[in-house]
Amino acid sequence: MSTDVVTASRLAPRDWALEPRVLSPAMLRQPAFREGWRNYYQVALGIASWGLMTGVAMSNSGLSLFEAMLMTVLVFAGTAQLAALPLIVAGAPVWVILLAAFCVNLRFVVFSVHLRNYVMHLPFRERMLYGYLSGDVNYVLFIQRYPQAATQDPQLRGEQTAWYVGSTAANYATWCAACLTGGLLASVLPTSWGLGFAGTLAVLGVMCAMLDSRMRMLTAILAGGVAVLAYALPLKLNLVVAILLSVGLCLLLEYTVLRRHVQEQEARQRRQGRA
Repeated sequence: MSTDVVTASRLAPRDWALEPRVLSPAMLRQPAFREGWRNYYQVALGIASWGLMTGVAMSNSGLSLFEAMLMTVLVFAGTAQLAALPLIVAGAPVWVILLAAFCVNLRFVVFSVHLRNYVMHLPFRERMLYGYLSGDVNYVLFIQRYPQAATQDPQLRGEQTAWYVGSTAANYATWCAACLTGGLLASVLPTSWGLGFAGTLAVLGVMCAMLDSRMRMLTAILAGGVAVLAYALPLKLNLVVAILLSVGLCLLLEYTVLRRHVQEQEARQRRQGRA
């Protein structure tokens, strides 16, 4: 990850044919925008579950559906929305609510500093829209896809911007739809389930989105089995035992059986190369 600061004088001029305005029809037609949109959906299930829980929380806190959706569309920050809800219910001053929302989202200051080199060529309005749509997951996916900012190549620079905006636009649509669904379901779900049920859905969604390899699937299965078998332990220690055993066993497998398998493959390839 490069942290070198790029000055405006070192930037190549903007090519409007390759770098259309953020969210303009020309950008929406770019292949990179569609690629970023599609790439986001590998993690969409986890985000949707989190949004569902947030929608239920907002409705259960006394907000009307209109107020909940207005908060979702304008704030667009799960942690800030959840941090603000108990303060709103308690009748806290506006400055306290704003301060709490600011504090829980300080990580975006770090994200913005790193993304600076990627957006230096954009005018102020477009940078503000770019930043407003930013999300944690989008930032991670984007940096994995484009670890270096293209400051001198307008074509690649336009591709990077379109990819990121496509990913963030998909995130925004998913979040708003999930919060709306949660707000609608809040009046249908039994009150005895409470937010614990929505939280369980969120965790399941995040977990399913992360099960992208056999080793992670094995870890999840082992952890679930051990947690059930050790359920009688006090203080919910079954969860601690499940995590320690599943992670420990999978690390042992990774550094023994799997490493041996890789070494055998490399040795076989070397022998074939000599032959």
